[in-house]
Amino acid sequence: MKVGKLIVLTGPSGVGKGTLVRSLLNRHGELYLSISVTTREPREGEVEGQHYYFVSRARFEEMVEAGELAEWAEFAGNFYGTPYFGLKQGIGEGKWVILEIELEGARQIRNNFPEALRIFILPPSGDELERRLRSRGQDSESAIARRLLRAKAEIAAAGEFDFQVINDDLEVALKGLESILDLD
Repeated sequence: MKVGKLIVLTGPSGVGKGTLVRSLLNRHGELYLSISVTTREPREGEVEGQHYYFVSRARFEEMVEAGELAEWAEFAGNFYGTPYFGLKQGIGEGKWVILEIELEGARQIRNNFPEALRIFILPPSGDELERRLRSRGQDSESAIARRLLRAKAEIAAAGEFDFQVINDDLEVALKGLESILDLD
């Protein structure tokens, strides 16, 4: 039986983690995406159990108290976390489980799953990251400023990860991830 593996992808908001993960999943059916829990409201087009498990703040706090989350953090006023159940089930079934999370969560995973392969996605530059955040059109000026400030601290932590991939060109970044993961 194939041995399961946990793959952690992180990087600042706007760096393209979601696009890279979706592309990897489309190209490699053997990969499995861990679904996170969040207290934020669903965005247009998001599906319960496919993009996130949407829960109340009270339910999230119950999950933390009960030790049901492998990692959790507060981001932009909402809580996000990864249920142990999905990770253990996927890895136990021999799947390569991808976890797309922010820095604080990635640090918690390092403590709970030291064997995890940890990859940091970097923007080509600060200016390009700002351009990407603005082009999404979903954040206020103050939210963009907070995300950019947070991105500086996150980028400074890139050396804590096993690998760093610069997402300047999507296809080049994908090839880099495929090489790291030894996917054909």
